[in-house]
Amino acid sequence: MQPDNVSGRCVSPVSRQRGWIKPVLASMLAVAAMVVGVLTYQQTQPDFETLSGESYRWEEFKGQWLVVNYFAEWCAPCLREMPELNALAADMPENSRVFTLNYDLKGREALRKMASDYNIEVAMIVAEKNTPLPVPRPSYLPATYIVGPDGDIRKTMMGEVTEAGIRDALGKLQSQSL
Repeated sequence: MQPDNVSGRCVSPVSRQRGWIKPVLASMLAVAAMVVGVLTYQQTQPDFETLSGESYRWEEFKGQWLVVNYFAEWCAPCLREMPELNALAADMPENSRVFTLNYDLKGREALRKMASDYNIEVAMIVAEKNTPLPVPRPSYLPATYIVGPDGDIRKTMMGEVTEAGIRDALGKLQSQSL
């Protein structure tokens, strides 16, 4: 045993080694608690919000079919297909949802005006550059994606769509997955 420089007591080398364990464990527990807190916070934050103010996480739609349509105000075919998308959204099967997404990532007020000007009744995603999306940004418009219950894109429809065309594609995909 060797004398301790502070108290003058004899302290074994093993006791000296143990002296650092409590502060290190306390630090590790503090870091672990912070990591768990951050992860918990992130898991409770919505992935996106709609123009009507509803917040969602994409994982909420597991087991459902999603139709996600990219459009823009300057795209004439996009605007022509809006009544078709409105009709589709108004009468979707229980396990399906339709969302629109503006290609230009406009702010909430610009989207409100657009929805009013063009009679867009479909749930519109208010997106920013960092908004997580289950579909890629298309190279041209209009673009409609059908996302399966597993979250994978099952069909990409480029160009103007109709309610009947989407229903047909969705029906075929759903019957294939049975």
